[in-house]
Amino acid sequence: MELNFKDYPRPDKSAVLESVNKLSLGKVDIQTTNENGLILKLGAINNGQKQAISLELAPDKDLTKIEVVRFDSVGPVVGQELKSKAWQAIVLASICIILYIAWAFRKVSRPVSSWKFGVTAVVTLLHDVLVVFGVFVILGELAQVEMDALFITALLTILGFSVHDTIVVFDRIRENLTRSYSDNFESCVNDSLNQTLARSINTSLTTLLVLLAILFFGGDSIKYFVLALILGIFIGTYSSIFVASQLLLVWHNRNQQRR
Repeated sequence: MELNFKDYPRPDKSAVLESVNKLSLGKVDIQTTNENGLILKLGAINNGQKQAISLELAPDKDLTKIEVVRFDSVGPVVGQELKSKAWQAIVLASICIILYIAWAFRKVSRPVSSWKFGVTAVVTLLHDVLVVFGVFVILGELAQVEMDALFITALLTILGFSVHDTIVVFDRIRENLTRSYSDNFESCVNDSLNQTLARSINTSLTTLLVLLAILFFGGDSIKYFVLALILGIFIGTYSSIFVASQLLLVWHNRNQQRR
């Protein structure tokens, strides 16, 4: 809902939020525009509530002093489309990651095929995404946190960061396989993890410090976007150390047992 104050100074965000909260409309995001404009983003409202917002924010409760520039409602069809495109983006990104890792690791064929590195990386990524998604489902139930376009952006960013951390470990495994360990894959994975452990933790820690600063001192409009990134990077670091390589090793050991 976009409002324009006619020849009157626009009230502060805090004053607007206080006025709107009196109407018990749930979470409200406030954004300024132009010199006297204001954009409100909130849950579904009816015409009566729309009128009540205008009346509450109008100077001296005079509706002639405020103008509703536009009023857009995002219905379930658009919401379904956003959800569908989000999953399409995640699936497409996952396929591209598998193809790229298979190509980058093409010189590795023993004891693990290159495409298995890609599949394992994507399974780890899905683990990271599902954990963050699950946390936000709980936050949605407890604190009415919404999953919007920024949340989808955060998920895709998590995909990129998490696979970067996993590739660091996998690349060291690849290097060690070409030099030695050809007959002992378990030792190769263990030594590769030890060699990259400090790097993985330090890289993630420096990123988390910046994100924590933004979380505590940034604006409310990006608070949950940053929170999703913090969760994703923490889980991504955990999974790159404790999940990805172990899945690869379990897959290899099962194939050996079958043979």
